[in-house]
Amino acid sequence: MLRRSLPRRSEARRLLIGTLLSAVGRGLTLPFLFIYLTDVRGLTDTRAGLVIGWYGAVTLALSPLGGTLIDRFGARRVVVPCLLIEAVGTGSLALVHSSGSALLVMTVVAIGSSAIWSGQNTILASLTDADERQRVFGLNFALLNLGIGIGGMTSGAIIDTARPGTFQVIYVLDAVSYLMPALILLTLPGVGHRLGRRPTGDEPSPGGYLTVLRDRPFRRLVIFGLVLTTCGYAQIEVGFAAYAVRVAEVNPRVVAWALAANTVMIVLAQLLVIRRIEGRSRTGALMLVGAVFATAWLVLGVAGLVSTRNALVAALCVVACSAIFGFGETMLSPVMPALTNALATDELRGRYNAMSSMIFGISGVIGPVTAGPLIGAADGMVWVAVVVGGCLVASLVALSLRRLLTPAQDGRVTTGSTSPEPAPAAA
Repeated sequence: MLRRSLPRRSEARRLLIGTLLSAVGRGLTLPFLFIYLTDVRGLTDTRAGLVIGWYGAVTLALSPLGGTLIDRFGARRVVVPCLLIEAVGTGSLALVHSSGSALLVMTVVAIGSSAIWSGQNTILASLTDADERQRVFGLNFALLNLGIGIGGMTSGAIIDTARPGTFQVIYVLDAVSYLMPALILLTLPGVGHRLGRRPTGDEPSPGGYLTVLRDRPFRRLVIFGLVLTTCGYAQIEVGFAAYAVRVAEVNPRVVAWALAANTVMIVLAQLLVIRRIEGRSRTGALMLVGAVFATAWLVLGVAGLVSTRNALVAALCVVACSAIFGFGETMLSPVMPALTNALATDELRGRYNAMSSMIFGISGVIGPVTAGPLIGAADGMVWVAVVVGGCLVASLVALSLRRLLTPAQDGRVTTGSTSPEPAPAAA
């Protein structure tokens, strides 16, 4: 299955190696930024939260500009500088000592990360044929999670809040990891250039973000993504952890085990899922993702109901919720970017991918803000009802999307490697 999921072109395979290497570095630091800012550098919880929130706001604000620059100058000229900026910013986190320096450094990190994901997806889409793109995006996601898991386990054995130097080491290592995909891109001079040709003479402009938003199928896909991620991904960091600890009353260590179960599920199941969904309806897979996410939250709700009677069952439900959620991710990760790039044109591919990545940024602002008040109502049952209902609504939106797509865009037609990319549906 691994051999079958690998892209045909060697350049794409080398980019996947870059994804794995950079993900290891990301995993070293991903769970520990809040702890580092508060317990090591002495920031209050409020100030540390503002610093992290500022990072998200800057990234979200700059993402549209990143998509425009990718389409105008090519992903290569955008991604390589962003990776270098990200490396400098991440390494500088080892030197922060105050709220001001933390805000300055996180601004640099946000500038770097604002276009990396959309740029890398654009490059990967340009190096893969329509019939293999879904498999390759799924493999890319599995490698990303494998790297984060390796990095997280490594840093968990290294860091010590009593020794600030241990945190400085992992941030420097994370900075070095961002140089790996940059070096790989520099060794591939023919990769990542402008995809669409420049209009000449009286030829009309390919358009901008308004043209992207006029694409009715893509607009429906964006709505699906916003609803699903707001009630899904965006709830993991705050809603899931808060409900597990405060309502289900499990030990915080159980939350760590649950996140590990999520990673293990993704790494083990991703290749099998890729194989099973190939040639099947993409919108059908998205509908199933909503149902799986809803099931995961229902299982977590059971943990809150039984916590006072059976702590072991509550802990098992928390871990099971995270694992079930990971199974849903294995379907979403290959389908969402593949469908986005099936709808995109070469001239606007960067903007399509930027809009797709912005979904996670917008939901990342809405989800944490709403999770706290909802969990405080009716012992968390209001929060469970909202996120379960939201995931099911997302499934209905995916169902409505199917009639707007051609069979090829929906993945129900196996296209050969030489077949042209299907044109976007009319607005």
